Amino acid sequence: MSKLKLTKTELKTQSDALKQYRRFLPTLQLKKQQLQVELRKSRDLVEANRSEYAALRQELERFVGLYADAGVLEFIKDNLQVVGVSRSTANIAGVTVPVFDKVEFVEKAYDMFTADLWLDGGLATVKKLISLIEAGKVLEEQYRLLNVELLSTTQRVNLFEKVKIPECMENIRKIQIYLGDATTAAVVRSKIAKRKMQEAAA
Repeated sequence: MSKLKLTKTELKTQSDALKQYRRFLPTLQLKKQQLQVELRKSRDLVEANRSEYAALRQELERFVGLYADAGVLEFIKDNLQVVGVSRSTANIAGVTVPVFDKVEFVEKAYDMFTADLWLDGGLATVKKLISLIEAGKVLEEQYRLLNVELLSTTQRVNLFEKVKIPECMENIRKIQIYLGDATTAAVVRSKIAKRKMQEAAA
């Protein structure tokens, strides 16, 4: 850390820095509050996604006997393929986050007259499960990004509140004391010199 210069120029530099920190601090504090709110919402969405997935899996357990048949699993694998996951982005409290849109599937045509009655429902359930898994990944990424930004913003707020602002205030105080003492000393020297000149003239 460079040594503090006890000059009027440094006093102005420190005063300007203090004004800047005090101007930016409320904005950072507001951003921190917004991020905390959004992080809670994001956590709730992650938990809701997990609950919905768990409920659907539990519902699927009733049909486990049907899906346990290797031929059925092969049929689903052959007739239902994921070709892509569509995502977009959004800005949440100043953070660009991914947003889940949909999973794109390709379904092969099959003979409905020869297929089991529950097959349509089974394929729809599998599609929903896959969509919930992909949505969950995106929601967890949203939560992670918001959490990282909250941590960074909190660090900046703490830096301004606990380090930069007190440091500037202390530097200003030191410079003002030094300049005040220097001014007093100059006045005293001036009076002494004036008195000596008067005494010499007398």
